[in-house]
Amino acid sequence: MKIYNTLTRRKEELKPLNPGKITMYVCGPTVYSFIHIGNARPMVVFDTVRKYLEYKGYDVNFVSNFTDVDDKIIKKAIEEGVDSSVISERYIAEYYKDAESLNVKDATTRPRATREIDGMIAMIQELIDKGHAYEKNGTVYFSTQSFEEYGKLSGKNLDELFAGARIAVSDEKQDPSDFVLWKPKKEGEPFWVSPWSEGRPGWHIECSVMSKKYLGEEIDIHAGGVDLIFPHHENEIAQTESCTGKPFAKYWMHNAFVTIDNIKMSKSLGNFLNVRDILKEYTGPELRFFILNVHYRSPINFSREIMESAKNGLERIRNGRSNLDYILENAKEEALKEGEAELKTKFDEIVNRFEEVMEDDFNTADAITCVYDMVKLANTELSATNSKEMISYAQNRMDLLLDILGVVVKEDKSLEAEIQEMIDKRQQARKNKDFALADKIRDELLAKGIVLLDTREGVKWKKA
Repeated sequence: MKIYNTLTRRKEELKPLNPGKITMYVCGPTVYSFIHIGNARPMVVFDTVRKYLEYKGYDVNFVSNFTDVDDKIIKKAIEEGVDSSVISERYIAEYYKDAESLNVKDATTRPRATREIDGMIAMIQELIDKGHAYEKNGTVYFSTQSFEEYGKLSGKNLDELFAGARIAVSDEKQDPSDFVLWKPKKEGEPFWVSPWSEGRPGWHIECSVMSKKYLGEEIDIHAGGVDLIFPHHENEIAQTESCTGKPFAKYWMHNAFVTIDNIKMSKSLGNFLNVRDILKEYTGPELRFFILNVHYRSPINFSREIMESAKNGLERIRNGRSNLDYILENAKEEALKEGEAELKTKFDEIVNRFEEVMEDDFNTADAITCVYDMVKLANTELSATNSKEMISYAQNRMDLLLDILGVVVKEDKSLEAEIQEMIDKRQQARKNKDFALADKIRDELLAKGIVLLDTREGVKWKKA
């Protein structure tokens, strides 16, 4: 299995630090608002990576944090006249709703910054003791010049990056590139007591502390959006490795940007899309399917046209899977028929291709092509004349791929029962020549977003 490592800028064979186990840290959201589609992409991408690793038999310890103290959270709290914890708790709850809609499995551990302050103070003190950090008027800075490899993840050269930069007389920093580990409180802000001042930690230190506490000094995979490479992940490496003297993460994975109608998403441009807004028009499975249709390292463009295409593609798969349920109900209990052993092999070959593309840096776009191929094979080769064993095998193979991708295509059973009951009533009305009632039921189903299809196998339904 190969992973593209941002640190080395090449694909590398996955060799975990401990055989059979994977430690994985993914930077989570700052909880001051609903998550946007830019947040949703790493959620879906690295959830899929996790699901595939678990499918391959790895015990995955997956940690993802909530940044629940931040300037934006504090600003919103002041605007509403409430404690900042009210804001963070509100949007943590909303995060879980959106994560459930996207079928994102919850992390093994979901730490919050405000509950890890003691660990941050301890790490900052260790950095000071080792000569990697210094205090000025209650603020503690990390000295980037003290870490020789600073810039190794982003490829940024400090001399070039800060060429021409000048430290003002009042500036407390020893170097323009130094970053904050601890800062004194401002009036009305939440604060914690530290040896340097009453204040709160800088952003970067929290992930280093949480990763070390819940996963260990060295981890297998650290992941997030490409926007985090610099300065966030660069700073994490500097402060963590300065403390431990060991490599922080073996593999660094980053997903590319999301654009809206080919324009970078920005609140100032008015093209900022929250997941909650998208889910008013599309379903969670459709949004997840849209995200996985593009390789995670390639930019992804959100537009209504592309989203509709993804919706239609998922509907194709949903109809194919639904058709297997239908023909299974009408098939006979028989042993494998002649030629079905070979047909099983064809389904297995698609699974093998699926694994090959997923193990080439998690190419979900090509993995979805494999799902289409399996649907096509099922549609053309299977009918109610096949044995139940063969049909069940095809269901199992298709469900396997869909489960790994986290794409839900089966309808809620309670919904299925309700719809089927209405269809049965309509069929009876037609038999009774009560066409007015039959039309009324059809219209009611259409209002629920259900379209009836008259097929050679009987009446079937799909979502509009």
